[in-house]
Amino acid sequence: MKNLVCLTVLACLFLSCKNEQKSDSDKDTAQHEPVVFDGITPSIKPGDDFFHHVNKTWYDNAVIAEDQIGVGAYRFLNIPQQELLKNILTEVSEAKHAKGSVEQLVGDFYASGMDTVSINERGATPIQPMLAKIDNINDVSGIMEYVANQMKMGDFSMVAPYISADQKNSSMNILHLSQTGLGLPDRDYYFKEDPSVTEIQNAYKTYLTKLFELTGDANAEANAATVYAIEKKLAESHKTRIERRVVTENYHKMAVSELNKSHGNIDWPTFFEMIGTNIDSLDVRQPAYYDKLNNMLVSIPVADWKVYLKAHTLSSYDGLLSDDFQDAAFAYSKVLSGQAAQQSRAKRMVRRVDQQLGFALGKLYVKRYFNEDAKERALDLVNNFQKTLEKRIDALDWMTDSTKVKAKEKLYAINKKIGYPDVWREYDVEIDRNKFFENVLALNKDAYEYQLQQLGKAPNRDEWHTTPSTVTAYYNPSLNEIVFPAGILQSPYFDLYADDAVNYGGIGMVIGHEFTHAFDDQGAQYDKEGNVKNWWTEEDYTRFKEKTQQIIDQYDTFTVLDSVHLKGALTVGENTADNGGIAIAYDAFKMTEQGQDTTKIGGYTPDQRFFLSIARIWRVKTRDEFLRNYVATDPHSPPIWRVNGPLMNFSPFYEAFDVKEGEANYRPEEERIKIW
Repeated sequence: MKNLVCLTVLACLFLSCKNEQKSDSDKDTAQHEPVVFDGITPSIKPGDDFFHHVNKTWYDNAVIAEDQIGVGAYRFLNIPQQELLKNILTEVSEAKHAKGSVEQLVGDFYASGMDTVSINERGATPIQPMLAKIDNINDVSGIMEYVANQMKMGDFSMVAPYISADQKNSSMNILHLSQTGLGLPDRDYYFKEDPSVTEIQNAYKTYLTKLFELTGDANAEANAATVYAIEKKLAESHKTRIERRVVTENYHKMAVSELNKSHGNIDWPTFFEMIGTNIDSLDVRQPAYYDKLNNMLVSIPVADWKVYLKAHTLSSYDGLLSDDFQDAAFAYSKVLSGQAAQQSRAKRMVRRVDQQLGFALGKLYVKRYFNEDAKERALDLVNNFQKTLEKRIDALDWMTDSTKVKAKEKLYAINKKIGYPDVWREYDVEIDRNKFFENVLALNKDAYEYQLQQLGKAPNRDEWHTTPSTVTAYYNPSLNEIVFPAGILQSPYFDLYADDAVNYGGIGMVIGHEFTHAFDDQGAQYDKEGNVKNWWTEEDYTRFKEKTQQIIDQYDTFTVLDSVHLKGALTVGENTADNGGIAIAYDAFKMTEQGQDTTKIGGYTPDQRFFLSIARIWRVKTRDEFLRNYVATDPHSPPIWRVNGPLMNFSPFYEAFDVKEGEANYRPEEERIKIW
């Protein structure tokens, strides 16, 4: 099922941008110093590398904390956000509250996780009953019974179901099955042989060995090898991350009876009954994995499967056990991410509370830090960007009128969520401040039941899939919705007292980016209701695919860490959204009074400040180990290419900074890619 996800929020957002009308930021700026873009490096030409032209001074001086993998904007703004959440949790955990209240739930859960004396005294004791159940398994049916019971407690290490809208009937939630079963970050990590990957493989095997040793297993190293061998066989069946981007090839709805004809060892009817479902059909997203699993259940001895189950049970819950288990997990993650020191217990517990009680904690966060005016004002801005994208669609020279009508219908059907949910998720669970392990299992069970209750019903369109404090934003194609949590409505994305150029280059690009996701390589395959359904003419869709292929080809040429190339086919959706987001934000900015002016602030024209702001919102520095894994597994390009990539395609940038032929990122007009 789904896991919940990521500086105080400024008092309010700027009002809608209207031609020849001053915005709130215009009025307030007169009383405050303008945003200064200092640290510019003139020796790096904007046309050679705009990211470092703006950010090199900051980048060279930025220090990544020992317990972090990066520093700066974007996801790393969640670091100071967590300090705010920690303040709330410290306060509520030190006082008594009515049983079942939001304060009691989050306060007692936090307190239970901070009681490291009790947690260390218990050692591996809390997990021993699970390991004993594995010891008692005698056959394949026993394996599947254990897997089914573990799923109810948050362990999806062999079978990975989730409940969401049917891609061909978005008015109904169905069960989906995804590939799973691995311990390394991606299937490719089992087959690559370069030194950086080999180091990760060895660290993972050491981690597995340590888990067995901590439970007193005399055959720890041999058992780790057994687990790794099973995972590697399962990995052979996995689709790559690029293959999983093909929407239609990752949807296979079938009857349970039909699925079971080829999966007799799994015995799906019995399995679904054990997990509490009563279904006659489902979507198997990657069938090859379950074909492989069904065969391996009998080709691999039950004794080896029991070793595999023990390893995955331990790795699922090692963060709930004594320090030696957590140290083992960190030693592995350290190699994967480059993080030098383990985070404090408090930081880890803030994240866990946000993950498991995120909307209870979110209520307290919003009450303390969020101004109610922000939701309405942010919505005004989003509505204006919607109108801007409509005008851009009307002006497209590669799309016919009939497809434009459908595109605009989808655009105006998008549901907009700002700040925090209108209907808050509630938690039907009792929290005991003296039982951390049991609390986590209780919350896992509650999350499982919460999802299970939505099976066979219409999707809950009030539901959010990120918590209010998280610095993020997203577009959900199945529900055709766009979401901007309170956490992202802060500097450098938005500054209440900044001029419009700064804000439109900041939060404006983010808004434009999310709107464009409705029309990226995946989003374009969903209609206005959230169904995978063609709404294009054949000729228009062919032209669209040609343009997205240009994005793929262009980003394939970009490198990081000297020789590591980006994966254009993996990042095409985010890259399309970055290119579209800048264009939409710029058009919206040009409708403001400042956008139509040429008055300089701090020595820069309005257009230049717009682009400087774009470079500033991706001001991020990460560890090389993290970046290497990021490029291999993440659908977003690294920050440098979220700036330089779109700007080399955007002619107004060339004009603003007089970019000339011969500069590194110069592209002739006819080679500048424009989709939306």
